[in-house]
Amino acid sequence: MKIFPNLQGPQRTLAQTVSVVIVMGALAWASVPFYDWFCRVTGFGGATNVAESGSDVILDETIIVRFDASLDRDMPWTFKPAQREMELRIGETGLAFYEAHNPADVPVAGSAAYNVTPYEAGAFFDKIACFCFEEQILQPGETVMMPVSFFVDPAIVDDREGQYVHTITLGYTFYEIDLPEEEMQAALDVPETLTTASEIAIDTN
Repeated sequence: MKIFPNLQGPQRTLAQTVSVVIVMGALAWASVPFYDWFCRVTGFGGATNVAESGSDVILDETIIVRFDASLDRDMPWTFKPAQREMELRIGETGLAFYEAHNPADVPVAGSAAYNVTPYEAGAFFDKIACFCFEEQILQPGETVMMPVSFFVDPAIVDDREGQYVHTITLGYTFYEIDLPEEEMQAALDVPETLTTASEIAIDTN
């Protein structure tokens, strides 16, 4: 069976490419763990490296790292970077923070996927510690600051494409995931009507 039988040459290639992107994108966003695996295997999304410690080499040349944040459409949190960008020497360890807040009146669990652009910079972006692909549970009204430490590998300056990269953007997208059973049960056990401090004060007067 031929796919896109009425398309010729470049049109057929473009249509097939778009189809692959749509299918893989749908599968990726349907499952955060699958997205993690897909990124690591294919490099899609600018898959990064993981390092246990900082770089032994720090260059005088600097690079700008920008930070982006977004939410899946069904995720009730607010989520933003604490800083929009920072300028670091290549090889220098950076520490950035992202702020997440749960305005809902129930606990919400989330997991974050990441991407790095331009994609060719992903191979030189080393994360030492990160909150991505880890379960995060925020209680009603809770706000947390989540750190990510990283450095840009000095090898980027010798790479054929990487040497022209002067700005890297690190982005995270949070998706809602199922609450652990114990958290879900705890939420169900909360009484429907709670007596507030103001109500207590009125009753005592």
